[in-house]
Amino acid sequence: MPALLVIGDVCLCEYTDHGHCGVIQEGEVDNDASVYLLGKVAVAQARAGVDIVAPSDMMDGRVAGIRRALDAAGFSHMPIMSYAAKMASAFYGPFREAAGSAPQFGDRRSYQMPGTNADEAMKEIRLDVAEGADIILVKPALPCLDLIRRAKDEVGSPLAAYQVSGEYAMIKAAGERGMVDEERAMWETLYAIRRAGADIILSYFAPTAAEQL
Repeated sequence: MPALLVIGDVCLCEYTDHGHCGVIQEGEVDNDASVYLLGKVAVAQARAGVDIVAPSDMMDGRVAGIRRALDAAGFSHMPIMSYAAKMASAFYGPFREAAGSAPQFGDRRSYQMPGTNADEAMKEIRLDVAEGADIILVKPALPCLDLIRRAKDEVGSPLAAYQVSGEYAMIKAAGERGMVDEERAMWETLYAIRRAGADIILSYFAPTAAEQL
């Protein structure tokens, strides 16, 4: 489908037996070794034909590393959509269960963002912009509406937000139990994310919303 926009998720968790987003050395994530491999993943995806690469790993300096790797491989035109503020969230649960991608030991809190510190999240967003990110993404969306608004005000466009599996699953489960009107709840949440400042919304509701638009 020539009109289809393909975004490649640049991370290492899907290629490892331990489920972490980077290389493990002596029980710890090796940030620099991970950034090197993330650059190779991004180049492989670019060669395969993706339209945008989207690093979701939360390693420090990975946007700059990926930009260097892409440029060196002749893909200077390739946009980077950075998961700049990716919180260590409980709302990723349904996806991790379906994909079998939960870490086999420890957790991802050492490299994902704590949900309690908005200033640190904004610092990470500004760093990714400075390193060359073309699109900034905030994840998850509903618990981070304040960050979406701050990022929109301070950084501008284009700004993306990800309504993740747990957010989707809550509405679906409540709708199936007759506790909420699923369609209305879907639109209320999507409007809230847009109202907060998101230019792009990634959501599991996308097929349903697209049919109704």
